[in-house]
Parts: sequence; C-alpha cells; structure tokens
Amino acid sequence: MSSTLAVTLKSSVVKKQLVGVTGLLLCGFLVTHLAGNFLLLVGPEAFNKYGHALTSNPLIYVAEAGLLALFLGHMGMAIRVTLQNKSARPEGYYMKTRTGRGSTFASSSMPYTGIILLAFVIFHLQGIKFGEVYNVTYDGVVMRDLYRLTFEKFSTLPYVGFYVLSMFAMAVHLSHGFWSAFQSVGFFHTRYTPALRKSAIAFALVVGGGFSFLPIYCFLTGAN
Repeated sequence: MSSTLAVTLKSSVVKKQLVGVTGLLLCGFLVTHLAGNFLLLVGPEAFNKYGHALTSNPLIYVAEAGLLALFLGHMGMAIRVTLQNKSARPEGYYMKTRTGRGSTFASSSMPYTGIILLAFVIFHLQGIKFGEVYNVTYDGVVMRDLYRLTFEKFSTLPYVGFYVLSMFAMAVHLSHGFWSAFQSVGFFHTRYTPALRKSAIAFALVVGGGFSFLPIYCFLTGAN
C-alpha cells in the first residue's frame, strides 16, 4: 500500500470521525432545545421568560456562532465523505456488492434527509427568529412574545405540515446517524452495537415525535 493511499484512508477516517462527533453534539443541542420548547405547555409566561433569558444573555452570540459552525462543519464533512465514497468505488460494483451490515432506507437517504433539514433550518429561522416581533411585559421587563408568535405560525396547516414532515426526515436521519456516529469514533462491538441501534431508533422517535407534537398541539388548541 502506497503512502499516498494510506494518507487518503487516514483522511477519510478522520472526516468520518468529525461527522460523528459533530453529529453527537448536534444531538445534544436537539435534546436541550426540545426541553425548552416544551415550556409551551406550561404557558406564555414560562415560555417567554425562557426565550428572554436566552436571547438577553451576551453569550448568546457566541453560542449561536458555535452552533452555526457545528452545523456547517457537520454538513460539509458529510458531503465530502459522501463524494469521496462515491468516487472511490465504481457504481456498478457498488450496486452488486452486498455486505453483512447491508443498507437501510435511513442510511441510503442520509444525504436527502440532510438537505431537507438544511431547508427546514432556513425556513424555521426566517419564521421564528427573524419573524414578526410582538412584545409582552412581565414584572416590569419588556420581552419578545415568542409564545404568541409560535402559536401564530402554527395556526396554518401548510406551516405545520412542512414542520412535521421535516421532523419525520430528522427522525429518519437520527435513526441511522446516532448509532453510526458512535461507530465512527471507534465504538463498535458485536454485543453492544445491536442495542445501540435500537437506542438510536428510540432516540429518533422521541426527538422527532416530541418536535412534531408541539406544532400539532398549537394548531389544535389555537391558544394565544
């Protein structure tokens, strides 16, 4: 094996590890974001104070910049790994070859669900973060009424429909990405990997289902 090929293989491994690490960090963000969103069920004051506590913190800009870098890094590395894999094997050979692990709908659709999620992030930021500004006052403090805005956005069926479909794509993405991220960083064992795969499906259902429940709840209750 030539030194050039060895360097290429090493580079590919590093890229996959970066995809895995950034993916797991994004999973952590999803869990905390979902927990905060569920304050919608508590009421407008709790949800608006939560949003104000985040946006009024000077470190929010650092956190947002870090999250953006994490998201773009994950997406960029994933694209590079996908293109590198395609160029490394002839399509005809790949189609005929079967491995013990096999291919699933979730694994083969990762690039497509990733594109859907990118479109969703832009759509979501435009609608919520950069959406209409309503103000409300609690204890003498004026803050943005994100509760009202959220229910307003989720009052239309097309908005809710696209949101829920995007969350389905995210669940599919997570069902493969969560466990394969551990494999990318070196955690692979014939005894534990099957349980990890099941945990990934459970994680995807909880996160995807949780995010889907909120817009449906807002649409059906119509509270404001």
